[in-house]
Amino acid sequence: MLSKPDAQADISGSIGHAPPKPAAAATKVSEADLAYARAAAADALERGGKGNSVPWRNPQTGVGGNITPLAAAYSEGGQSCRNFLASYVNGGAQAWLQGSACRSARGEWLVKNLKPISSG
Repeated sequence: MLSKPDAQADISGSIGHAPPKPAAAATKVSEADLAYARAAAADALERGGKGNSVPWRNPQTGVGGNITPLAAAYSEGGQSCRNFLASYVNGGAQAWLQGSACRSARGEWLVKNLKPISSG
C-alpha cells in the first residue's frame, strides 16, 4: 500500500477552528457607547420620517451602529414622543436596542430609555 507524505496529507478542517463569538458579547452596552447612541437618536428623530437611519459610532471604543425611527409621533404626558431601534455592533457581535424619546419644551428630542432587546 502506498501512503502520502505528511506534506501531502488531506486536511479535513475539523480541528483548529476557533468557535464564533457569541452575540451576547455585544449586549454588554457601556454608558459611554449609549451616550453616542442617544445623540444619534436625537439627530435621527429631528430629521423626521420613519425609516431614516442615522449612523453612530464611539471613536474611543469603535462600537457603533445605526438609529432608525420606527413610527409616527405619539403623545405622552402632553409631549410628542417616538420609538426607535438602534443596532449595536461591537467587533464581530451585534445586538439590537430599543428606545423612546420625547420632544422637550425647548424642542429638543430627549431619549427617555434605551435598552437591549432581550433575546428570550
